[in-house]
Amino acid sequence: MTEEDVRRALAAVKDPELQKGIVELGMVRNIVADAERVGATIVLTTAGCPLRNQIRAEAEQALEAIAEGRRVEVRLDAMSCDERDALAARLSDRQELTQSLFGPGSKTRTIAIASGKGGVGKSTVTTNLAVALAAQGHAVALIDADVYGPTIPLMMGLAAVPPEMHDGKLIPPEAHGVKVVSMGFFLPDNEPVIWRGPMLGRAIEQFLGDVLWGSPDFLLIDLPPGTGDIALTIAQMIPGADMIIVTTPQEAAARTAIKAAKMARMTKQHVLGVVENMAYYVCPDCDSRHYIFGRGGAFEIARLMDSRLLGRIPLDEATRQGGDTGLPAALDPSTPVGAAFADIARELVAPSGERDHTTKRS
Repeated sequence: MTEEDVRRALAAVKDPELQKGIVELGMVRNIVADAERVGATIVLTTAGCPLRNQIRAEAEQALEAIAEGRRVEVRLDAMSCDERDALAARLSDRQELTQSLFGPGSKTRTIAIASGKGGVGKSTVTTNLAVALAAQGHAVALIDADVYGPTIPLMMGLAAVPPEMHDGKLIPPEAHGVKVVSMGFFLPDNEPVIWRGPMLGRAIEQFLGDVLWGSPDFLLIDLPPGTGDIALTIAQMIPGADMIIVTTPQEAAARTAIKAAKMARMTKQHVLGVVENMAYYVCPDCDSRHYIFGRGGAFEIARLMDSRLLGRIPLDEATRQGGDTGLPAALDPSTPVGAAFADIARELVAPSGERDHTTKRS
């Protein structure tokens, strides 16, 4: 009996979520093969893996077939953060990693919403886009990855209380047809988050892997502004994910937004397009448009990134009020803002051959 015999026997055992062999995935460690025992340690992607008992049972069965009277010992452990990052990098195909998060056969489409700077309404765009997609009949999950400044619970009208747990996993609260998880659920009395990179990355890993999301059609991720640790963690965990860049028209916002777009390209994420928020104000007296923050910034980003302008959201007081009261403007598609988000949602859902790939200035 040799270690290679043990490794060969365990090669037939697959991770039920990743649908790959545990040996191929590097999950088998500390092999034992002597006159009395045969066994190994299997490191799971997360300590709370709901399929841990199934994996252990199949591994024990595989080893019993070669044990020849020896005692079979299978131990379970969990990967470190670095090991999970390395596995995510190996699973470079987007569909494979999506299946690891949402189960075999999942076709969940992951879209990260980014901006170069704060104050451009990125979370407002994320919230309303999620609600618009849900209103059109899609199953939608939303991760508030802006750990330092979580605002999604307020905008969705959800109480800032920890979600319930089931079998070691969070049950995400739901509002307006959207399942949500946010650091805001775990911060009493607006306590600040004072964390460095590794802890931020671990929080995002838990939001992705330790939540009972089901099998959503869309997973939207509200990134913090800029190109810091969390944006990089998302890129590593979900390589090839789609991204939407949010900006306002003025040059200062556009110049920083282009950095987020370039980072997406560098990390092999696909920039779906640009959303221009607070694009113009419609005067209620004369019904004319006033370009308070200038115009053309989003168009320029889309042109430089060979992408497209997905939509332009007008500046509207009701949108701000809806964000404060948990009633997103997208709930009413008859309004100019609601209609704009409904149009963007339909554009995202449309087959690639039917999308408008032109970038237009309006």
